[in-house]
Amino acid sequence: MRVLGVDPGSVTLGVAVIDFERGNATCVHLESVALKAATKATGDFHARLGAVFFEVNQLITQFSPDEFAIEQIFMFRSPESSLKLAQARGAAIAAAVQGGLNVHEYMPATVKQAVVGTGRADKLQVQHMVKRLLNLSEAPPADGADAAAIALCHCYRRTSLITLQAEHIPPAKAELLRHLAQSRHRSRSGQESWTELAMARAR
Repeated sequence: MRVLGVDPGSVTLGVAVIDFERGNATCVHLESVALKAATKATGDFHARLGAVFFEVNQLITQFSPDEFAIEQIFMFRSPESSLKLAQARGAAIAAAVQGGLNVHEYMPATVKQAVVGTGRADKLQVQHMVKRLLNLSEAPPADGADAAAIALCHCYRRTSLITLQAEHIPPAKAELLRHLAQSRHRSRSGQESWTELAMARAR
C-alpha cells in the first residue's frame, strides 16, 4: 500500500509518500514545500492555494499513491488562520479527489497517538519517531514529519482494521477493539509506542 500524507498549510506544505507492506514502512518521498517560493511571483494567498493544488496533483501523477491521508482542521485562536488552513486543506483534497483517491482525515491528536503513543506529543517527539520508524538518517523538517506521521497513522489504522476484519470481526467491533488497545497502551509505563506494537503484530 502506498499512502500520500499531507500536512496542509498556507505558508508551508508538508508532503510524504510512504510504502507500507507487512508492517514495514518505507519513505519514498518527504518534503516541506515553501508555498511563497513555489509561486515564484507575489506569493499572495490565492497563488499559494494554487500551489497547494499543483503540488499535490504532481505528487499523485509522479508516485501513484493508493490512499490519501490529511490532517483534520483544528481551531486557532485567530479565525483568519483557521479559515486559511481550511482553504489550503480544500485545495489539497480537491487535487486528491481529481486524482481518483479516497480521502482519509485524522485529528492531530489521533496522529500523535498513533505515531508517538500519546496525543499530547510535541513536534520534536513526532520528528524523532518519524525518523526512527522510517529509518531516516536525520529528523525531517517539522511539516514533512507531520505529513509522514499522518501517512503512517493511516497505514497503522488501515492495517489493524484489515487484520481484524480478516478474522471475521465486524467493523464496529474491530474499531472498539482498536480503541481498547490504545487505552491499554496509555496505561502502560513503558516507552514503546502503540505503533511499534501494531507493527510487531502485523509482522
